[in-house]
Amino acid sequence: MTYVIALPCVDVKDRACVDECPVQCIYEGPRSLYIHPDECVDCGACEPVCPTEAIYYEDDLPDDQQEWLDINTRFFDDIGSPGGAARVGVYDKDEPRVAALPPQA
Repeated sequence: MTYVIALPCVDVKDRACVDECPVQCIYEGPRSLYIHPDECVDCGACEPVCPTEAIYYEDDLPDDQQEWLDINTRFFDDIGSPGGAARVGVYDKDEPRVAALPPQA
């Protein structure tokens, strides 16, 4: 299981979750943040600090946000597992479905 960042993060990217994550598993694209499903240790530190309430435990994703589990997973298809977001900085592309969204903010 893992935590998932959903739609309320798009075009906001507050980053409080990034600062709170002890394993640096939250990566950044141009429009959204993404939790690496294989690097997340399910500590839950990110969820309460998110001001937009965009972070959910996988089993608690609302029905209308279910695709975000796949979106978070697919973001890493070309990247793999870098072993910590601090090593790589901001990526230059989002998952295609995120990139295609109209502006959210």
